[in-house]
Amino acid sequence: MADPASCEATTDVTKHQLQDFVGGWLVGHFQPALIANDDVEVAIKIYRAGDHEPSHYHAVATEYTVIASGRVRMNGREYVSGDIVQIDPGQSTDFEALEPTTTVVLKTPSVPNDKFIDADDSRRSPDA
Repeated sequence: MADPASCEATTDVTKHQLQDFVGGWLVGHFQPALIANDDVEVAIKIYRAGDHEPSHYHAVATEYTVIASGRVRMNGREYVSGDIVQIDPGQSTDFEALEPTTTVVLKTPSVPNDKFIDADDSRRSPDA
């Protein structure tokens, strides 16, 4: 659970702050988490134009990146609000926000240490 000091409880709801979760990751095997879970990870990620992530892959997990708002480039292809990009285990992808962007990322299963940075672009799939 997130830091209780940053949570605001009322009689109806408890309010949390997205900034209190590392990299926007809310659900998964890590802490802090709203829900500790080994089956799925969920993140809401907010990017500024020009933010990027290096080419990487997951050996076990399938990742779904939902472009909630904005525009991004992944493996040389552009995706816009409403697109859902599926990245299967072993399939490499990079990421660049072309404008302010919000994504919702789901990974299943939630596996510790399942992100591997590509040393070069040889693993990258052109269809990611």
